[in-house]
Amino acid sequence: MGTRETGNLGESLVADYLRRRRYTLVGSQYRCRFGEIDLIARKGELLCFVEVKTRSSAAVALPREAVDRRKQERLRSAAGFYLAEKGLDCPVRFDVAEVYLTAGAGPRIEYLENAF
Repeated sequence: MGTRETGNLGESLVADYLRRRRYTLVGSQYRCRFGEIDLIARKGELLCFVEVKTRSSAAVALPREAVDRRKQERLRSAAGFYLAEKGLDCPVRFDVAEVYLTAGAGPRIEYLENAF
């Protein structure tokens, strides 16, 4: 499985994870000039911008470590653009979802609310 397919699988698994927790998915793979937001979900009045990191093998670093300060700034800018584009004024949160795909075991999701 290639990188794009692995990423898409991870996003799909996290979308299902959020739906089971009564979030409403309002967007996926949102792109603008500032970057991409993997998933956008709503729970009540709260809008969550979710960065999904999927790993299919044991890596040296945790997936969340790939969401460095530069990536966080791009996500904040893209989220601000999304809010302005949609005319939204609501509380927001930035989450990171780590998806581990291990051979012989089912996928495992570590969901970090308010990650940054």
